[in-house]
Amino acid sequence: MAPSTADVVIIGGGVIGAAISYFLAADPLFQGKIVVVERDPSFKDGSTARSAASIRQQFSTPENVRISLFGIDFLRTIHQTLAVEGEPAPDVSLRENGYLLLAASEKGAAILAENQAMQAAEGADIVLQSPSELAARFPWLRTDDLALGAFGLSGEGWLDAFSLLQAFRRKARSLGVVHVTDEVTGIERSGGRVGAVTLASGGRIACGLAVNAAGPRAAMVADMAGLALAVRPRKRFIFVFTCPEALPACPLVVDPSGLYFRPEGDRFICGISPKDGEDDPDCLDLEVDHALFEETLWPLLGGRVEAFERVRFAGAWAGHYAMSLLDGNAVLGPHPDCPNLILANGFSGHGLQQAPAVGRGIAELITHGAYRSLDLSRFAFDRAPIIEKNII
Repeated sequence: MAPSTADVVIIGGGVIGAAISYFLAADPLFQGKIVVVERDPSFKDGSTARSAASIRQQFSTPENVRISLFGIDFLRTIHQTLAVEGEPAPDVSLRENGYLLLAASEKGAAILAENQAMQAAEGADIVLQSPSELAARFPWLRTDDLALGAFGLSGEGWLDAFSLLQAFRRKARSLGVVHVTDEVTGIERSGGRVGAVTLASGGRIACGLAVNAAGPRAAMVADMAGLALAVRPRKRFIFVFTCPEALPACPLVVDPSGLYFRPEGDRFICGISPKDGEDDPDCLDLEVDHALFEETLWPLLGGRVEAFERVRFAGAWAGHYAMSLLDGNAVLGPHPDCPNLILANGFSGHGLQQAPAVGRGIAELITHGAYRSLDLSRFAFDRAPIIEKNII
């Protein structure tokens, strides 16, 4: 049964909500009661478990680079940081195989070069590679049509998303966070502030502050408070395939076409996002468009890696981006028309890797009234659009 009161109610228990609950509970200056409300305790249909579970520093916005630099440091020591009573946190299987972003034009190469200079200045371990250097490092990669590559020597790779979520939840619970299996169906406002949330079970939790961490359903939650939020659920597909040949030291490769692929155990996964102007409707279903692999991805795979001409399809799943329509970047902090409703939304496919830094930042905002460790104010609701050139 849900408690009747809380100091902070977090709406959504995926990785963002879980990270916020942990960092908030871990702050010795926060003495309040935290309740996380999650509609699906199995998380099987949530964005966290259905993501490609990757982390990179190769962004064009310095704040996004800083967010991921903290994220990788956090993941490297997670077994200690999120240990409970001396028992290490679940293994998140971090693999720092790197990201490899490829450019096939002078314009694309110039963007990679400009971004790499900024990334290196921020402390990211990214290097530029000529086509000949790429061919020497990755002999299985077709490079004759490329102009440049940017490769993460360290600090980039992938992990087990579900284990990260469970590690946050387990630690938060040990610190007194209450997890409630229910669905928020209403938000009561009084005098421009949230006063309580109502639940599908008929319960009601009066609260001093609410956090919208509802992922693809973020706009629905905002609407309950009479507020508009330009975040929409957009479906993305991940396809699994096998290859008869090994690709030594294969990173996560982002092709100029927008295709990405990476190893997953003894298999590979791949996907692609719609280009600007292509159909990308709002939706919450999980039906897979299998034709996308046959008609679009397989030819692109074979064009970049000769061995991929002989792949075998091995499965697929769908998940959802919480897409920020403003600029593809997260929306963080209080809503200006309802200051005790805190937004942590619109990660546009970057939520897993940004969860540690965002969790820490939102916890600081709630406890101290300002960001302390990393200034995330650029991602405020009423900001000017941020032009991020490396949306994947």
